[in-house]
Amino acid sequence: MPRIIRAYVRGIDAMNRFIGRFAMYLIFALIGVLLWSSVSKTFFDPSHWTLETAQFVMVAYYILGGPYSIQMGSNVRMDLFYGAWSTKTKAMVDAFTVLFLITYLVILMYGALSSTAYSLGYFGVEPVQFFWDLLKTLVTQGPAAAGEEIGYLERSSTAWRPFLWPVKTILCFGVFLMLLQCLAELFRDIGRLRGVEI
Repeated sequence: MPRIIRAYVRGIDAMNRFIGRFAMYLIFALIGVLLWSSVSKTFFDPSHWTLETAQFVMVAYYILGGPYSIQMGSNVRMDLFYGAWSTKTKAMVDAFTVLFLITYLVILMYGALSSTAYSLGYFGVEPVQFFWDLLKTLVTQGPAAAGEEIGYLERSSTAWRPFLWPVKTILCFGVFLMLLQCLAELFRDIGRLRGVEI
């Protein structure tokens, strides 16, 4: 395998391992929020922010930990036949099926970008162009000019009414990390088919 592909696989693995190990500690933040929710409902006035905060933390925990889970091979599989196959057969099947996952993630990424653009006040049909223009304005003219391109910020319809763009941004970031990890897994499977372990 070319050196650049080996470097890509190792770099993505290291990055997703670091982010995944960080994300796994979000479960303690989730426990703290839910514990406070129980205490406040029992002894004080119920807190409006606890349910949505727990949902947002759970999204971050799940979506940021997903690439690390793929890397560790701890994702759920139908192991009816898979466990008895040889390493090369597993690599061939994995290399084929990861293409379906990549296709799904590309579609999911486009939807996540559309939803995030909407939460930033963009109501058009070209979210990628919106983010490209926003990034270009941020780099060339600064944060104040980029802030002027952002429209009405979407909020939740609950009593707490938090902004939704932070959790949607985390979703986009997590899907992007999953795409990078799936490409690394594809390269790893191609290497196994060629008799090289990356």
